[in-house]
Amino acid sequence: MTVSNTRPRWLRGLALAGALVASLGGAPAVCAAADFDFPAGFHTQEVATNGTTLHVRVGGTGPAVVLLHGYGDTGDMWAPLAADLARNHTVIVPDLRGLGLSARADSGFTKANEAEDIIGVMDALHAPRADVVAHDIGNMVAYALAARHADRVTRLVLMDAPVPGIGPWDEILKTPLLWHFHFGGPDMERLVAGRERIYLDRFWNEFAAGPGRFPEASRVHYAELYAAPGRMHAGFSQFAAFDQDAIDNRAWLAAHGKLPMPVLAIGGDKSFGETMAVVARAGAANVRGQVIANSGHWLMEEQPAATVAAIDAFLNAAPATAGSSR
Repeated sequence: MTVSNTRPRWLRGLALAGALVASLGGAPAVCAAADFDFPAGFHTQEVATNGTTLHVRVGGTGPAVVLLHGYGDTGDMWAPLAADLARNHTVIVPDLRGLGLSARADSGFTKANEAEDIIGVMDALHAPRADVVAHDIGNMVAYALAARHADRVTRLVLMDAPVPGIGPWDEILKTPLLWHFHFGGPDMERLVAGRERIYLDRFWNEFAAGPGRFPEASRVHYAELYAAPGRMHAGFSQFAAFDQDAIDNRAWLAAHGKLPMPVLAIGGDKSFGETMAVVARAGAANVRGQVIANSGHWLMEEQPAATVAAIDAFLNAAPATAGSSR
């Protein structure tokens, strides 16, 4: 993926937002999460929450951390991070509403509502507070969660994607790279049906630092999940909710102010880069920015070691001073 350096800085890497598109997961047995090497001792369970059921991986001991995936992945993307954090955290990894191995869903895709899905998971697993780590569409759910339940989120990590209505959202929407944000509805679902791998390859190729950086095994795994009944509909619905998400976030920010908890904003240097911190600072008061070298949008696939190290250092750091930003 390349974006001309003559464009404004926030546009360099906007292709990442493309990584938010359509959607996913079904649940063929051949695509079990265990194939993605979650540590021994992790288990999976189906958690009824907020009118749906989410597929959740749980393991480790210590303070809770919730990992929220985005488009083009499922919770399986977090296996390397889960292995690291399980040493001193209880790691909770759901598939988002309608995606991955979670129950099929036809509605409820505003991010404020999906935040309630995650609160229900935390309640079911007896996690009154948690760190939250998110990527892509997961960022949007995580922001809504942290805004509406600030007392439940201790630290927040946002990775390489914008948040509707926050910071340069309106400018981001103007780029032709994001045509897929409004690509949805029954006819579009029919066009993609049976061609899920072709459709997804576009994002895996264009939003990586190079097409070969998103592994073939991962492509096969996720494409099979995304081809399951109702999953593309759920994905399109995630994007169709963006306009309402922007309205909700702007109203909440105006009424309640910026997020108070420490936030780490991570961008890939070939994708969102430093712009991730710009977005985060528009909606949070205590933000630290970090750029992962030699990576596009798919940080956990392209640079897992560096990404895991950055997140681990942030979550295990001494408490930050409220209101600091750098």
